[in-house]
Amino acid sequence: MTQPFELPSFYVPHPARLNPHLAEARAHSSLWAREMGMLEGSGVWEQADLDAHDYGLLCAYTHPDASAEALSLVTDWYVWVFFFDDHFLDMFKRTNDREAGKAHLDRLPLFMPADPTAPVPEPENPVEAGLADLWRRTVPAMGEDWRIRFAESTRNLLNESLWELANIDAGRIANPVEYIEMRRKVGGAPWSAQLVEYAAGAEVPGEVSGSRALRVLMDAFSDAVHLRNDIFSYQREVEDEGELSNGILVLERFLECSTQQAADAVNDLLTSRLQQFENTVFTELPVLFAETGLDAAGRARVTAYVKGLQDWQSGGHEWHMRSSRYMNGGGAAAGSGGEVPPGTGGGGLPGLSGATGLPGLPGVAGNWWDRYAIGGIGTSALDILRQGGGSAPAPAGSTVAPAGSTVAPAVRRARAHAHVPYQAVGPSRLPEFRLPFALTLSPHLDGARERVVEWAERVGMLAARSDVPGSGLWDAGAMRDYDLALCAAGLHPDATADQLDLASAWLAWGTWADDYYPSVFGRTRDLAGAKAANARLELFMPLEGGPTAEPVNALERGLADLWERTAGPMAVDARDRLRGAVRAMTTSWIWELANRIQNRVPDPVDYLEMRRSTFGSELTMALARLGHGRTVPEEVHRHGSMRALEDSAMDYGCMVNDLFSYQKEVEYEGELHNLVLVVQTFFNCDYPSAVRIVDDLMHSRLEQFQHVAQNELPVMYEDFGLSSEGRELLGGYVAELENWLAGVLNWHRECRRYGTADLERHFGAERDLAGAVRARAGAVRARAGAPGTGAVSGVAPGVASGAVAGVVAVPVGPTGLGTAAARVRR
Repeated sequence: MTQPFELPSFYVPHPARLNPHLAEARAHSSLWAREMGMLEGSGVWEQADLDAHDYGLLCAYTHPDASAEALSLVTDWYVWVFFFDDHFLDMFKRTNDREAGKAHLDRLPLFMPADPTAPVPEPENPVEAGLADLWRRTVPAMGEDWRIRFAESTRNLLNESLWELANIDAGRIANPVEYIEMRRKVGGAPWSAQLVEYAAGAEVPGEVSGSRALRVLMDAFSDAVHLRNDIFSYQREVEDEGELSNGILVLERFLECSTQQAADAVNDLLTSRLQQFENTVFTELPVLFAETGLDAAGRARVTAYVKGLQDWQSGGHEWHMRSSRYMNGGGAAAGSGGEVPPGTGGGGLPGLSGATGLPGLPGVAGNWWDRYAIGGIGTSALDILRQGGGSAPAPAGSTVAPAGSTVAPAVRRARAHAHVPYQAVGPSRLPEFRLPFALTLSPHLDGARERVVEWAERVGMLAARSDVPGSGLWDAGAMRDYDLALCAAGLHPDATADQLDLASAWLAWGTWADDYYPSVFGRTRDLAGAKAANARLELFMPLEGGPTAEPVNALERGLADLWERTAGPMAVDARDRLRGAVRAMTTSWIWELANRIQNRVPDPVDYLEMRRSTFGSELTMALARLGHGRTVPEEVHRHGSMRALEDSAMDYGCMVNDLFSYQKEVEYEGELHNLVLVVQTFFNCDYPSAVRIVDDLMHSRLEQFQHVAQNELPVMYEDFGLSSEGRELLGGYVAELENWLAGVLNWHRECRRYGTADLERHFGAERDLAGAVRARAGAVRARAGAPGTGAVSGVAPGVASGAVAGVVAVPVGPTGLGTAAARVRR
């Protein structure tokens, strides 16, 4: 069968190694599968199928240092999970039998009791028999924290198969954001990551297992695993099985591009996720170790876990190149097909997968599809170390990259650090916002407008004092221009006057604080100061009530007042959720500051997921949900459909903000955290092209919101057996989210915060200071005989250390040990 596209060149920075116990694992897994009833007579596999798939080879590559016993057990797990996938396909996906599929899935958690000594039912099929046996053999060696996490990952892996089944039944292809997030659950890589802890003897300590750093490591690992699998399995899944859950197919439809272009784009995203993994290891883990005081043994376990994930990534790639299950013939990335001897690498230098061939000619940094007319000028010189099969450069003036071309990993890494802040970009370009929800405003708006200004003055947000950092950031005129009460009036049109005042104050505090952090801590790179400020905020959100510490600034006084007024009548669990939402928002600002210090435009997936917190979406939705928790079970709010409903709404609101605030953030504030800029950087495209992509993504998330509300929630109601009261409450919550969307869009259109004249009035001084810094730094560079301001020089053009007191250099290219090879020689 002809391959539908040429395999791209893959970023594989760690050579694959083979476990010496491969033969034993192969023999054991074959015997075990037969004992569990997975082979002849199962109707799913024959012995020849198991031999051809060779899961022993997969596990020997992905766990090269595991003991013989551990390797055999892990191999059994993979035999089971692939059997489950093929069994579910044959029994339920091909027949679209959701009811029977759900009944099958509902029984499986019974075979994973939290107490490993608890009895389990008698297995009724090979899937249940295999799970019961594996759980019994695995969990005694692991701690309770791991057992809870692994059981949850296994349930996610199983239960989200219903999401795939529903999409197949409806002929629906997910949007890119939805796909990435759901694929983590359906694809099972988080489950694989937790098996790494077992195989490597590297159980992650509970003190850090819930941290952002460990979550991002697992998510980035998972996304890379799944995107790689999507490339290799496209032909089997899409052309043979009629599968709709494949990243290449998702991008083909979303971007309206060819299969080859979509495959190349998926591969570029895969590279970006691997580089996110690396950035997290080197910039976030050391800080996490220091801040948590993790002991040497705990650090060693985390480090071994990281190494295990790297081994899995490289080994998984090598297995895909060899397994008969996948499309792996020909192309720039095709391997020799021979088995690698134990202890040897997958071929060549780090960063080159097995038998990739010599690096191709430098190509023109261009686009992937005609639709968005993506292209760039003056960037071809950066295309060093392009991996690939020697694709010829695109013709002069072409806007489409040649088939099979991908961006060299070194270039992609450098590009993320090469943004020059404070560039003039002109007025923000706004697409047509096709929001179908009617706007309703609270009748108490006029009074709330004045009362929120009085509140801000009372807590000190508008006072200007030379001895108080951040004071004078806003004045009463700016407060009226920003009109946060208008936003609150749209989000909560049914609020009483007191409720609207409280909602307006929360929005004012959050928006002011979002301006405060970069102003006070960003310019001086005071990450420690920002973290100290965050730590003190916890003092003003007590769960049990009672007196708090004495606030020392407007940030603390505002929060203390809001918490007292909001949390007083709430139950403790509701207070805890509200505090968590505030913490998520303020912690996300630390992430922004850390990226600013690195001058790093975020990876697209990491940005989208963090943006919900930086925008304060979770906080405003937490406030909207406060009245529901006592009637609707918490597990309903945690259900995948509810999360999809909320996340898609949040993403729409965040993208609205990024489109309106582009000029403010990029030109006036030197900001890196804007989805339009993230898209420009990832695809190396111009501003109008990035706006079109963001617009399409924004409206695809809106369509998902409507799809979930109309199609998934009724099914969820039935699955949970919700009462009419519960259904009515959740129906009301959907209406509140519609109000939230309409209110967010209306506020951006009507407030005086984002227009060019408004920006000049409120932020012009900051932009002028940056211009002075750049001009003086340019003069310093010129006197020193520095070369031109290339995009991968040491610092941003026009920014130099010491040019103005309190302003420090912003590195553009990668810096630090081992990064010299990624910079163009001067």
